[in-house]
Amino acid sequence: MPSTPKRTAPSRPEFEATFATLKDVLRKHAPKALVVRDVPGDFQIASPTLVDRVGRPLTLAMLQIKKNYVSFHLIPVYASQALAKTISPALQKRMQGKACFNFTSVEPAHVKELATLTKKGASLLEDIDLPWARKRR
Repeated sequence: MPSTPKRTAPSRPEFEATFATLKDVLRKHAPKALVVRDVPGDFQIASPTLVDRVGRPLTLAMLQIKKNYVSFHLIPVYASQALAKTISPALQKRMQGKACFNFTSVEPAHVKELATLTKKGASLLEDIDLPWARKRR
């Protein structure tokens, strides 16, 4: 029996606007990052110098439109407790897990804080000691 193609939920206009705003945050505050994926509803950036244990660029951040929200994954928040401790209570309410923030719409205060976290996280990622990360050859 042939498999049916996976259906994606139609994107809501507010999700598109939220996605565009958060994509700008990633582009502006991680300017040296390597763009790994840039398709509608999915934007991913990685370290230009670090790779994971199988040689893929080490992920810095991912932004994706999901069925019920837009998810903003910022990996340095997971890797650095010091960075995670700087997250405001208002933004913590948007957290799902250790490094993911979910939005249906985004407030200016969240944009500003995510910009700061992204900038700090991008610089931290290059200096953080991760057992699975190594310099690109």
